[in-house]
Amino acid sequence: MRTLLVIGIGAGDPDQLTIEAVNALNAVEVFFVFDKENAADLSEARRQICRRYIRDDRYRMVELADPRRDRTAADYSGAVRNWRDARAGDLAAAVEAELGPDGIGGILVWGDPALYDGTIRIIETILEQGALELDYRVIPGISSVQVLAARHRIPLNQVASPVHITTGRRLREGLPAGVDDVVVMLDAGLACTELRADPGWHIYWGAYLGTKDEALAAGPLDEVIDEISRTRRLLRERHGWIMDTYLLRRRATDTRPSVADQ
Repeated sequence: MRTLLVIGIGAGDPDQLTIEAVNALNAVEVFFVFDKENAADLSEARRQICRRYIRDDRYRMVELADPRRDRTAADYSGAVRNWRDARAGDLAAAVEAELGPDGIGGILVWGDPALYDGTIRIIETILEQGALELDYRVIPGISSVQVLAARHRIPLNQVASPVHITTGRRLREGLPAGVDDVVVMLDAGLACTELRADPGWHIYWGAYLGTKDEALAAGPLDEVIDEISRTRRLLRERHGWIMDTYLLRRRATDTRPSVADQ
């Protein structure tokens, strides 16, 4: 039976791969990669990781064009499902064509496959549709959230308190009552700007975490959000894409400065 290894490769720094991930890389015969528009450097980063850790050159990479996704659809969840189903169809066809009946394929996932990544759901869609018989394993990776906390030298949670992890789209819809610590991912429009009128928030922000282009900022949200917005715009113009995340923390509870404040 064909087997797929879903390998978390961290936020960008090759040094952050786990030993389990390195061993998985060396078991893979064919890597399946969905290429995003204007992100050739991401594809090259994957290749560099493979060249660094794989002990021979018997593996191949099969690149798949990422299906277009309607990001303006009124039915956001439906649009995501359609995009995922299109990916599932393309991946199933590629695996059947490129991987032998008992072969081991690999999918390299930024960060950790369990956190705001659709790869597991894509494979489950293939299995549910009965399009292809296969097995799969998931290898965890260092997430951008972990790197963000490490770079700023802060814990994600305060004493005996929860952490709320959400997206920029959900942040605009409001926060649950009593939330003091909010990790925000997938925020194309920097939704936290809408909270600047509330003087109670502190932000710890990071972009391209774990790469040579890493950028950090921290401080009272109302004081630093304009500078973060400018920096973010310049970085997006330079690279054609941006990956960033941030932690919002109510200053009334824990205001210890991060490394970016010093």
